[in-house]
Amino acid sequence: MSSTFFIPSVNMMGTGSLDEAVVAIRKYGFRHALIVTDAGLAKAGVATKVADLLAQQDINSTLFDGAKPNPTVGNVEAGLAKLGECKADFIISLGGGSPHDCAKGIALCAANGGHISEYEGVDRSTRAQMPLIAINTTAGTASEMTRFCIITDEARHVKMAIVDRNVTPLLSVNDPSLMAAMPKGLTAATGMDALTHAVEAYVSTAATPITDACALKAVSLISANLRTAVAQGQDMPARENMAYAQFLAGMAFNNASLGYVHAMAHQLGGFYDLPHGVCNAVLLPHVEAFNASVAATRLKDVATAMGVNTSGMSDEQGAQAAIAAIRTLSRDIGIPAGLEELGTKAEDIPTLAANAMKDACGFTNPRQATQAEIEEIFRGAL
Repeated sequence: MSSTFFIPSVNMMGTGSLDEAVVAIRKYGFRHALIVTDAGLAKAGVATKVADLLAQQDINSTLFDGAKPNPTVGNVEAGLAKLGECKADFIISLGGGSPHDCAKGIALCAANGGHISEYEGVDRSTRAQMPLIAINTTAGTASEMTRFCIITDEARHVKMAIVDRNVTPLLSVNDPSLMAAMPKGLTAATGMDALTHAVEAYVSTAATPITDACALKAVSLISANLRTAVAQGQDMPARENMAYAQFLAGMAFNNASLGYVHAMAHQLGGFYDLPHGVCNAVLLPHVEAFNASVAATRLKDVATAMGVNTSGMSDEQGAQAAIAAIRTLSRDIGIPAGLEELGTKAEDIPTLAANAMKDACGFTNPRQATQAEIEEIFRGAL
């Protein structure tokens, strides 16, 4: 079986990499950036810091801070309008998954025209997007280095999954010094998002030896560092290890894709505007319990990577140990116990499940489900 491995051309990692990145940007010859971020990072002065660093390299910039959590079609259209006004020749996304995905939507439409909804699905564009440089401030989504772009269609109340090689950024930057100020809740949610990426990629039907290696190392790093990163946000070794972990998890799912956790979480986010990482964290043990009948050997590997002594265990016992370890990690870092705490309503489950069945992320789940089975997983997670 042949496979293709997608990743940005250049990826800068570690403390101080932001300073190196702005020098690299100058060498690309870019002159004017549209900085796409959210209001929180703009208010905190992070966007100004980046703009000042760019100015030191004689690069102008214009700020667009309209990327909302769970970015929408409207956010993309507003960003396109700002891009047209300032006539930037490249885009910088600054933040976590929301600004990155919003910027990808802007960059893709800027180069290909049309409406962002036209690109829902796999490889629907024909041209490379406008040059995009992604500067990460969270350790979870890996959107700074993937070909995935998730945009909420407000009219349909669904999240559109855009999987397109043309939304892969040109350059990604993971400087853990930008992550130190993340609050505990966001650190926990994004960390569990990264764990979900790694686990779903490892049990995916499209997994390869390359994605397997990335996924298991990510699981190991997250298990060893996430609790510390949540409890002691200024612990830079933990922050740096989480930055590497989420990147490795991104390398895994960017090429092996995902599964029903993400297919279902996308619907919760689109329907209720809920935080993506928290939805993933709640759903992960329930989906893997469903997958265990066909993926027990792989889930036992996950348990081992999480530090469980699996010697002497059967594959089935190892799978249950992995599910238990995931639940324990979630509890230790303050993730809600169920979807009901997040406002999910039982009467909405048939609609959520029907939409999840259409989500491209579910196509590589190791065990294919009926809508009734997806509904049952949702109910079990309440």
